[in-house]
Amino acid sequence: MAGHAAVPSRWSRVIVTRPAGEAGAWVAALQARGWAAHSLPLIDIGAPRDPQVLARLRDAQAHWSRWDALMFVSAAAVQHFFDGVVPDAGTHRAGTRFWAPGPGTARTLSMALQRLGLGPERIDQPPADALQFDSEHLWPVVSSQAKPGARLLVVRGVSTSADGVPTGGTEGSGREWLMEQCRARGAAVEACAAYERHAPRWTPSDRALAEQDALWLFSSSEAVAHLRTAMPAADWSRAGALCTHERIAAAARAAGFVHVYTSRPSLPDVLVALESVRSPI
Repeated sequence: MAGHAAVPSRWSRVIVTRPAGEAGAWVAALQARGWAAHSLPLIDIGAPRDPQVLARLRDAQAHWSRWDALMFVSAAAVQHFFDGVVPDAGTHRAGTRFWAPGPGTARTLSMALQRLGLGPERIDQPPADALQFDSEHLWPVVSSQAKPGARLLVVRGVSTSADGVPTGGTEGSGREWLMEQCRARGAAVEACAAYERHAPRWTPSDRALAEQDALWLFSSSEAVAHLRTAMPAADWSRAGALCTHERIAAAARAAGFVHVYTSRPSLPDVLVALESVRSPI
């Protein structure tokens, strides 16, 4: 973890920016440690609304076993993909592997596979002691599977406007990097969007919370971008940012955050990092 200046003592408040479906558990865990934690999602997640995207997803859900491996970029990708998968007695014979960039996605994936009668031994993920949980640290684990003739499906999200118009964003540059590595080895790589992401619509109380000095917990560069769009004139030099990847930290610095820290993305690691930034109230 790295900081850039002395830590202001007022940071007893932490703003959790994860999507609403995930934020509750994080807020509860932080509050149990004595932090004044608040949820302010900076990304809304929902089912795809574009008919072509949805048709592509439905086809992949119905025929997922034709791929040698499926990579899920996040727990949300797992949840939205398997919500539309019907258990089939024959699919357990398929040799499909399931890739996860970190333990949170792997846990969600394990539960989803269990409903299909498949075991966690099908899951590939970075080792527990990896310096970071991302595509780069997943690659050494799965690189032997990327060979000529292999078929990989990357299940991810698509960025849209609040009205559902695609804005061109993907789930992260690391995912694109891994796809390029697989293609370079001769594997056929496809992708489908299991969900869409867009900036949330804030209430007046949401904006009032955002205007207070706090330590922001960012788990996505896109969340930082949405904050910049929502508050383009804000001065973040007095706030803090705890980011779960160096790419996200770079986005926070570009947004004007001076006090920027990094942590691995798991909740236990984030809690340890927070203790290092400032003791709880």
